[in-house]
Amino acid sequence: MNQAIQAIAIDDEPKALEVIQIHAEKVPFLELKAMFTNAFEALDYLRTNQVDLIFLDIRMPDITGLELLSSLTSKPFVVFTTAYSEYAVQGFEVDALDYLLKPFSFPRFLKACNKASEVIQKSAKSVPESIFLKTGYQEEKVFLEEIHYIEAEGNYLNVMLTERKLVVRMTLNEMSELLPTNLFLRIHRSYLIALDKIEKIAKNAVEIKSKEIAIGASYEEAWAEAKAKLR
Repeated sequence: MNQAIQAIAIDDEPKALEVIQIHAEKVPFLELKAMFTNAFEALDYLRTNQVDLIFLDIRMPDITGLELLSSLTSKPFVVFTTAYSEYAVQGFEVDALDYLLKPFSFPRFLKACNKASEVIQKSAKSVPESIFLKTGYQEEKVFLEEIHYIEAEGNYLNVMLTERKLVVRMTLNEMSELLPTNLFLRIHRSYLIALDKIEKIAKNAVEIKSKEIAIGASYEEAWAEAKAKLR
């Protein structure tokens, strides 16, 4: 059975969010995790929480939905919601899954959700088995199943593999973009872990390869959601 789509909604109009919430409650494969009238609060949430889909208004104060989306380094799928049809072309130019023109009905909302489900499931099935990491003057093929955890140290990352360690020059944010979010999770500003390599779970830490790694305060909510799925 496919997992529910994890979604959030961002719109400066509370009534618009209320409509999305009512529609979302009728879709069995959609889980609306949070709603935001403040785009910057939504950005803060996305910094430490992984979602599959955003229902995103385009015309908002201070920052548009298009600007918000372009600011994200790791972009979830997006369904734009707006009362202004003139933004439709711009919406599809940034690869939005769909464009809902307000006021939209439940059948139209459901159609967008079905489309999102199909695309997200196909994306999940196309997870790569390996990535190439630059070590010195060469790029080395690394199978994802070999990676246990990744530690940031200055301008470098220590990639801890099953039998060895690789040192690569890149940021943890850059590494996060290479790895599938259903398999790897950032739990600290200096650590990214493979969820299936966890050996022990403590109150505020995990153990991998006999190393205890603390859960950073900013990542507790994302970790709590991931931990619930591990059980």
